[in-house]
Amino acid sequence: MKVVIPLAGKGTRLRPHTHTVPKPMLKVAGKPVMDYVMDDVARLGGVEQVVYITGHLKETVERHAASAYGIPGVFVEQRVQDGTAGAIALAQAHVDQPVLIIFVDTIFDADLSVIRDCQDDGIIWVKEVEDYQRFGVVVTDAAGHMTRIVEKPDTPISKRANIGLYYVRNWQLLYEGIAHVLAQPANRGEFYLTDAFQYMIDHGAKLRVIDVEGWYDAGKLDTLLETNRVMLEKGRAESPALPGVTVIPPVRIEAGATVTDSTIGPNVVVPAGTTVTGSTLRDTILGSGTRVTGCTLHNSMIGDACVVEGVTGAVVLGDHSEVRQPA
Repeated sequence: MKVVIPLAGKGTRLRPHTHTVPKPMLKVAGKPVMDYVMDDVARLGGVEQVVYITGHLKETVERHAASAYGIPGVFVEQRVQDGTAGAIALAQAHVDQPVLIIFVDTIFDADLSVIRDCQDDGIIWVKEVEDYQRFGVVVTDAAGHMTRIVEKPDTPISKRANIGLYYVRNWQLLYEGIAHVLAQPANRGEFYLTDAFQYMIDHGAKLRVIDVEGWYDAGKLDTLLETNRVMLEKGRAESPALPGVTVIPPVRIEAGATVTDSTIGPNVVVPAGTTVTGSTLRDTILGSGTRVTGCTLHNSMIGDACVVEGVTGAVVLGDHSEVRQPA
């Protein structure tokens, strides 16, 4: 099996952090988002090669992916951001067998081992949501196969959101569908992979639909902080006993962090090399090498090597920033 992972997006909803860090490498509970996904891929086994579709800050992604996972990989640059079908099209020269396609804006709880026994043309994973109008939703027949995807429906034709995780056994028909999509006028300026899946269905393919147990968005600040909380609760929390420090779980205070005279939590990450003094933090992710002094922060995300002094409120700072409240 091959795996294709598109990583070319600029992550505009997470600026300023994504000016210097690729969105898939932003950390949630002390771990890059893409590492959660790749851990699942590594556990699955049987992966011959990963095709990474890179773009924004591609050198950073390539360095990380080349050393982190122990799976042979190849990197293909997406120079034109023309949509998801365009991204997967770039991998075609490397896909000569069934393929797992993963968009790593999210973390999911899914049993990928079902791939091993799949006799359908493919699998599309979904998650039932209440705010279905925000998503492409998947409609199925009585046998549990997809009949169509409807983008941002006005009525609840389905609440099963497409989460960007796919297994395609019939990879030849997939690329026939992608070629068809790319030959049509762009849909709102983009070419959508979901239109290629619709082509497959219209040409007789059976795509099984499976619900995931959990789906956690890391694509914008509020949802990234919520995903951080979930990952802490699911085993990523750690907190040594620190004199003079009140800890409200879940938190992650890594070995090598310095925290004094502070209240930390809930939902806070303090990485190694970071110092927090005389502060109260909740719902906050700090970067490495950052110094926070005399602050009361909530709903904040602060990058590496920052200095924040005497600030109260919600703060979003990219790497190497300084904010000091005047005395």
